[in-house]
Amino acid sequence: MPKLHITLSALTLSILASSSWANEQVAMRQDVTLPLANQLLDATLSACHAEGRSAVVAVVDRGGNLVALQRDDNVGPHNTLAAQRKAFTALSTKTPTRLLAERARSTPDAENLNTLDELLLLGGGVPLKVGDQVVGAIGVAGAGGAANDEACALKAIEQILSIHQ
Repeated sequence: MPKLHITLSALTLSILASSSWANEQVAMRQDVTLPLANQLLDATLSACHAEGRSAVVAVVDRGGNLVALQRDDNVGPHNTLAAQRKAFTALSTKTPTRLLAERARSTPDAENLNTLDELLLLGGGVPLKVGDQVVGAIGVAGAGGAANDEACALKAIEQILSIHQ
């Protein structure tokens, strides 16, 4: 019986050691969930509606995957893709798209960003941060210009992410 006990103890240690190793090899990161994305969508559209504007809002997770999207009635169909691309651009560059567009216009090193089909250098895309980590992004289009798009997103982020931090 003592030999069996020693074998089981060695097996237990081996399992614990391997699971500890596996935990060190697997990244644990915060990410945007569907409930959070839906809260952000609702808050963004409410912010736009408070200003008498309609819009399309897209939220992507930290991998750039579309989590949720809502479009007000009577918003042009091109705005749906624009909102998604703004969100992707903000996530990918970890920079608000308005600022990125300004840099592309004024900085020779950044002007080539306009040549990347995946990026959309129009204001309205804002990274979603928890602490210093970018966990996703929000993109807004169709609210009557880049400044309005961004303003709706920023109001929602301030309202919703402050609850979650």
